[in-house]
Amino acid sequence: MKKIIILMVCLWGLGNTFTSAQTTEKEKFISSLMKQMTLDEKIGQLAQCTYRGNFTGPDGGNIPKEEYVRQGRIGSMLNVIGVKDIRCYQELALQSRLRIPLIFGLDVIHGYRTGFPLPLAEAASFDLAMIEEAARYNALESAADGLNWVFAPMVDISWDARWGRVMEGAGEDPYYGSRVAEARVRGLQGDDLADTTTVMACMKHFAGYGAPIAGKEYNSVDMSMGHFANFYMPPYKAAIKVGAATVMSAFNDFNNIPCTANDFLLNRLLREQWGFKGFVVSDYNSVEELVNHRYAADKKDAAAKALNAGLDMEMVSTCYLTYLKELVQEGKVKESVLDDAVRRILEKKYELGLFEDPFRYCNPERAARILNAPEVRNASLRMAERSVVLLENRESVLPLTAQTRKIALIGGLSKSQYDMAGAWAATTDRNKVVTLYDALVRKGLEVSYAEGYDMKSNQLTGLQEALQAAEASDVIVVAVGERFGQSGEKASKVNIAIPEGQQKLVSELAKTGKPVIALVMCGRPVIFNEIREHADAVLCTWWLGSEAGNAICNVLWGEYNPSAKLPMTFPAHVGQIPIYYQNKSTGRPTALKQTYKASYIDASTEPAYPFGYGLSYTDFGYSDLKLLPGKAAGVHTEVSVKVTNTGKCAGEEVVQLYVQDKVASVTRPIKELKGFRKIHLNVGESKTVAFQITDDALGFYDNEMNYMVEPGDFVFMVGGSSDDVQQITYNLKE
Repeated sequence: MKKIIILMVCLWGLGNTFTSAQTTEKEKFISSLMKQMTLDEKIGQLAQCTYRGNFTGPDGGNIPKEEYVRQGRIGSMLNVIGVKDIRCYQELALQSRLRIPLIFGLDVIHGYRTGFPLPLAEAASFDLAMIEEAARYNALESAADGLNWVFAPMVDISWDARWGRVMEGAGEDPYYGSRVAEARVRGLQGDDLADTTTVMACMKHFAGYGAPIAGKEYNSVDMSMGHFANFYMPPYKAAIKVGAATVMSAFNDFNNIPCTANDFLLNRLLREQWGFKGFVVSDYNSVEELVNHRYAADKKDAAAKALNAGLDMEMVSTCYLTYLKELVQEGKVKESVLDDAVRRILEKKYELGLFEDPFRYCNPERAARILNAPEVRNASLRMAERSVVLLENRESVLPLTAQTRKIALIGGLSKSQYDMAGAWAATTDRNKVVTLYDALVRKGLEVSYAEGYDMKSNQLTGLQEALQAAEASDVIVVAVGERFGQSGEKASKVNIAIPEGQQKLVSELAKTGKPVIALVMCGRPVIFNEIREHADAVLCTWWLGSEAGNAICNVLWGEYNPSAKLPMTFPAHVGQIPIYYQNKSTGRPTALKQTYKASYIDASTEPAYPFGYGLSYTDFGYSDLKLLPGKAAGVHTEVSVKVTNTGKCAGEEVVQLYVQDKVASVTRPIKELKGFRKIHLNVGESKTVAFQITDDALGFYDNEMNYMVEPGDFVFMVGGSSDDVQQITYNLKE
């Protein structure tokens, strides 16, 4: 079979906001500056220390920060929050001999002062424009309060909901994850890093961090190169192609080498093959942790291995500060390698405009005007509405009507500002979070509240009080799920089921005969089989941030018709994990009508809810699926389908395109997402959606990481979910 091979080793020109003349000026400036720098000052640019508090590991407090900053021995700081403190440290930096300014970074994961939905929830919107806008507002607030660098987006693909950090990503699909990565980088960085409404993005965690063995945080990763290239690599590559300014290495090992000191990842793939021009920062303390990996004999060895592998900036640990000078003098690290790292960091400081004005981000009046501004909160509300996934709606119990006035609100999560803000929300003004209880009261409804279960033990402690509230109501709204610390970093779980007490509460409330609406608040896919059996309606409301209560209210009463789809598969049983839609056929496919096949003897292989699933208050019909000739260069064909709103209200549908390669030279998934369109349809309205099929939709990476497209038959599948599609076959000629 003839193969069309497209080498992965291709360089592209990354976007740059500087003209040739400006670039020349930048190079002259930095070359001149570096000629003046001592070895200690060069090494200092590679050091990032943390401020007091906000630690996600050892505090790195064993160096005199203020003295080192004043000596020019620190290049960046993280966890400095607020214009006042940032200005203070920048003033110290300008007391150094060469007056080189600091870069200030922070984990801004889903909002700064105004909380936005967690990234996995935003991904559920399948609304790239809104995701980019949300990132834009995250950047706006962060920059207004003095920051110029955020450690986002996380673009790690994960198939394992036991891993707590799935909340930070875009889910399980590499195609969709790539599109979300692009949107978030664009939103954070804008068109000009020197624009004080933008920040530098940091694509993380490079690489494979979302695939820890057994879903255990910080665990080893083990996968073939072909598997990595097809399922985990695409979002990293997409973020670089769209111009991510910086990259963070991952904690894990990759192909038996820790990512922090992985020459293949940082030098050969990232720089040589992808043409990355920014700098790489370690994750928190991970250079020192090379010793724990038993990859480095000691901290000195760790410093040499990390820098020689292309790791430019060390976060928090002090291996570079302590040992690099000695390593250079001994010839174990070439000064040219050090110079390359320093140059990359200085270039970003130049592009941020910090040499021109080190205090350009330190404007207290701007901070007061922008933080928690109505415009930002409105964006948070719109993002939150679009993130809610309708999972069940029996007898069309939703939306509620204007006549529904008496609400039994059950569950402490519905009244908790802290929990509705979610994990990774240290800077969110939690006292300004609108809870569901707040929103219902402001709506003028008669709210009977009962806690129902203990928030700490999750034991069913207030059933009678909850039943009394239910009896006096028109409808029961019960909030169940995870508290803010139960997903996120260091929050891996062996059991992702909603606690038994919470599930029992829902089934007991259902016995009242009143409509029961369950709101599942979580940071990951969770299991709730008893709830989905007994509740009349189920919505996945994640952690939605500052406008959570208002957004949920708007969805419940139909002021916003839910349009979100699941970006990760929700398992029915924890034993199904890792579970994902793009599985392979195997030699004995699950669908075979025989005993000896890929299946379980004690449960179905089917998930509770598949990737791409989500209901609406209206219905959509698909028809007239057909192939059309390609009309542009490189377009093999077009897949066209008509989508009609057949329901009773206007709504939005995410039209999804999946592709199956019928026969290939390596085993391939049964289907892969290769396109989607989110469309709005009024009642009775139809629209034709067409997908252009190029090599990007048909190809794959082989085991040597070459991208290839092979002639033969392909099946195109179109529908509103990964498990609800129509299909048509296409033959690609040699």
